[in-house]
Amino acid sequence: MASENATGVSELLLRGFPTRPEFQGLLFPLFLSMYLLTLLGNVTIILLIRLDAQLLQAPMYFFLSHLALADLGFTATTVPKVLANLLAQKKTISYHACLAQMYFYMSFGNSDSFLLASMAYDRYMAICCPLYYSALMSPKRCLLLAAVSWVVPIFHSLLYTLLMSHISFCDSREIPHFFCDIYPVLDISCSDTSVIEILLLTEGVVEILGPFVLIVISYARIFYTIMKIPSSTGKHKAFSTCGSHMAVVVLFYSTVSWVYFKPHSKNSDRKDTVAAVMYTMVTPMLNPFIYSLRNREMKAAMQRVIKRFPMVV
Repeated sequence: MASENATGVSELLLRGFPTRPEFQGLLFPLFLSMYLLTLLGNVTIILLIRLDAQLLQAPMYFFLSHLALADLGFTATTVPKVLANLLAQKKTISYHACLAQMYFYMSFGNSDSFLLASMAYDRYMAICCPLYYSALMSPKRCLLLAAVSWVVPIFHSLLYTLLMSHISFCDSREIPHFFCDIYPVLDISCSDTSVIEILLLTEGVVEILGPFVLIVISYARIFYTIMKIPSSTGKHKAFSTCGSHMAVVVLFYSTVSWVYFKPHSKNSDRKDTVAAVMYTMVTPMLNPFIYSLRNREMKAAMQRVIKRFPMVV
């Protein structure tokens, strides 16, 4: 097949969602509602933590504010273009916009993973090392963990984007997905992508599985410590402090693992699309509600902020 150097490509097509045309009209109000809830929930979390001194001083909520910021960037990278294409007759994206979307998608998504690991480490220190918690989770260490969670994905995503910018495309310019994810873009390439695929199987997997393994180890130690607590009330209180974080971890990694860690196929099915919708739209929307609805500290902080800024509500 004929191929063209990537520098000569100006526009790519996005296949979108594998649904019947009559259902396409239902997707726009659904995804728009989800996106607005994501904006509302995560912006509320960030403002609440930044305006309330008690929450801001707690490492758990410091990391939560960064997680909310990463979720905002994650959804802003993909969802607005999805909404625009649902209304458009021709579902296109410019070549440079595709590279930019790929870069920010990977950067914010991997930051999510690192921040979830930082939050698991914080819970481990709080439950397993309570006497040394204040010293071990000092503001300086929290800033360091947050900086690593942002800087490492930024440079890692830049490496992938630079490599992807040199690939050539076949006659087909239709990306078999609803956004510019790395595997679907590789599917329409005519270049030798062995270097990129090796990186995905080594460095890329380590970047996602690395934080996940740290989370698993942290919670294994947490459960071991909790089970040694004699009173059932103490066990319940300890479990309640990390229950919401566990729910977010399971939701995020289960859907990501389905898409990226199963055998790759060029013919993506509806299950892949559903899983992609889950971690790009559903998880960022649910995170602030999972953390706030059953969290007494968040509710108390909301009341304090309302009393301080009554004109806000």
